[in-house]
Amino acid sequence: MDIEVFLHDWIALANSYNTEKYLDKYLEDAVLNDPSVGRKFVGHPGIRDYFNSYFIGYKTQTKFVSLSIQDHHAHLEVEFTGEFPEGKIGGTFDFTFKNEKIATVKADLI
Repeated sequence: MDIEVFLHDWIALANSYNTEKYLDKYLEDAVLNDPSVGRKFVGHPGIRDYFNSYFIGYKTQTKFVSLSIQDHHAHLEVEFTGEFPEGKIGGTFDFTFKNEKIATVKADLI
């Protein structure tokens, strides 16, 4: 698995609001933890809610800033723009992968 290619595609899917293909990047039982909103989102139903609320709802666009990869883990730094109070803000994602999909991800704002 080429994690960098995978994550560039993941960002492109998020930016195009392609919910089904975006969810296909996650294991069915994946967990997305976002301390900035104070919640964990479990499985495709939870991650769909997260994506609909914070990406589609705010018309969020994500820009790749930097990436570090170690084994089946990746730390991604991004910049978000959208219709939220800040207009532009930094963010990070810490991923673990299994079977060429996202198993867990911690999302946070910086």
